Amino acid sequence: MSVSQRIVSKFGGTSMGNLAAMKRSAEISIERGSAMVVVSATSGTTDKLIQIAKTASLGETQSCLSLVQEVKTKHTDLFNETQKRSQTFDQLHQLFTELDLLVQNISLLKELTPKAFDHIQSLGERMSSLIFRDVFESLCPTKKIELIDARHFIKTDSNFGKATPHLTFIHQQCEKNLSFDGKTVYITQGFIGSDLDGNTTVLGRGGSDYSAALFAEGVRADILEIWTDVPGVATTDPRITKKAKIIHELSYAEAAEMAQYGAKILHPATIAPAVRQKIPVFVGSTFDKDLPGTWIRESVDFRPHFRAITKRNSQALLTITTPNMFNAYGFMSEIFNVFEQHRISVDCVTTSEISVAITVDQTTIENKSFIEALKKVGSIEIESGYSLVSLIGNELNRTPNLATQIFENIQSTNIRMMSLGASSYNFNFLVHEQDANPCIEKLHSALIEAQ
Repeated sequence: MSVSQRIVSKFGGTSMGNLAAMKRSAEISIERGSAMVVVSATSGTTDKLIQIAKTASLGETQSCLSLVQEVKTKHTDLFNETQKRSQTFDQLHQLFTELDLLVQNISLLKELTPKAFDHIQSLGERMSSLIFRDVFESLCPTKKIELIDARHFIKTDSNFGKATPHLTFIHQQCEKNLSFDGKTVYITQGFIGSDLDGNTTVLGRGGSDYSAALFAEGVRADILEIWTDVPGVATTDPRITKKAKIIHELSYAEAAEMAQYGAKILHPATIAPAVRQKIPVFVGSTFDKDLPGTWIRESVDFRPHFRAITKRNSQALLTITTPNMFNAYGFMSEIFNVFEQHRISVDCVTTSEISVAITVDQTTIENKSFIEALKKVGSIEIESGYSLVSLIGNELNRTPNLATQIFENIQSTNIRMMSLGASSYNFNFLVHEQDANPCIEKLHSALIEAQ
């Protein structure tokens, strides 16, 4: 790996899980010549902070204090295993105090505002990056290690819970405040940002990958590395079939489809900043760094018809029906305006003369204001308990006998809905959750293992 390359490396929660994992991550960064390292919270911490916030909002003081102490103890123990810099100790305890105050305010009001929820979730990354900075510094005395606050760089809107970044501002901040002279390594947090008023925001679950990609775009990186606990992107979830194989090379288009439709290893938004700047993305395992991993590039030499099979669980099907749609126009725009106003993404859509069927995440149907708005457009039927299975490949809309190859292998599966044609890279079909894994196993055997 050339030292002249500008590399942004991201390490996930398991790679921050304990001191040994942090050291391993730091050693990889040093070996690869990373110019910037983006870290997640230690494994399990974000979930714990979410639990703390919700428990505090219920006024369950004792349970909340116990959970808070668990977070403090975990990070204090980690700190005590390092070189114990007094500056880090003070900064860590400032974050503990911040957590205490947030919990007190939430408990007192018995209300968890979106702003407070984002703020409390940000503490995991802010704690882990403090400790990781010291670990990195102890292993790399020849470089200047600078811890930077991601909130000063990743500027977003005020859509708490899933904020949208201001791309131009991010690039300006990076260009103005970061200097890549080969002597400095920047360490920062994933997942978090701040709005233009300085309020802490988060990018949504899995957002550390997105943060790293935004930083890579902002600093015009040569390579973005995503280090996780698995050795690359696989042809399907290895828990479904042991015959899943690591894909050593993917195109941006294939990877984007896989991320969008359920590949756990990548956040759905990660690829977009890399695509905009044509930055190659490497996905590898912190626990086995010498494995070849997966490279994601603009174009690849091997482009099989069938590349991978992904799955998104907890899907619901909304069917909106109205007689007014018959031979009419404007009905579709009314529906999609409702989705836009409530910032809800649409996955798969099919239409008939008087109805539209749309797949959404199960949590979407819990949004009462969204459902009420849709009811003003037409009557709604809601079905839940589905999985969206996606066959990812190349030129699928031009593959002869595609339907035969698929359906002869899953004849006993009831397919509620399917979508082919909008993209040449995927074929989606909706099945009951209990049918998804057997369906994937059969298709993987017939279409991918047989290639």
